[in-house]
Amino acid sequence: MVARTTGLLGLSSTKRAAILAIVVCALALTVAVPLHNYVSQRQELARVTARQEALQAEVAALAAQRDTLSDPAEVAAQARTRLGYVAPGETPYIVQLPTPPAPVPESGQAEPGVPWFRTLWTDVSGGANR
Repeated sequence: MVARTTGLLGLSSTKRAAILAIVVCALALTVAVPLHNYVSQRQELARVTARQEALQAEVAALAAQRDTLSDPAEVAAQARTRLGYVAPGETPYIVQLPTPPAPVPESGQAEPGVPWFRTLWTDVSGGANR
């Protein structure tokens, strides 16, 4: 009867299943670590590639700006608009616009500078501002 329960290599089916499970786990662990490293390196490569493309675009924009600013006429135009420089013999004018009048609150509107909760309290209590 013992001969019937033992199969291949004299092992029972339970022992064969346990050995098979151990072999499968060992193979899975052997493959899992390199696969994880491969996937993480691919993700890092994608991030580095995207960063490199962004930096190349920034370098191109800065090179275009450098080329633009190498023109003396552009430098003079920037000095006029940004810094307010004028050429010798020119008369500079500064236009100052008047300040707009303060808005007058209509009836039912909050007074400017008064917090909304104070106006609400005044309306609810029927008293004066405190």
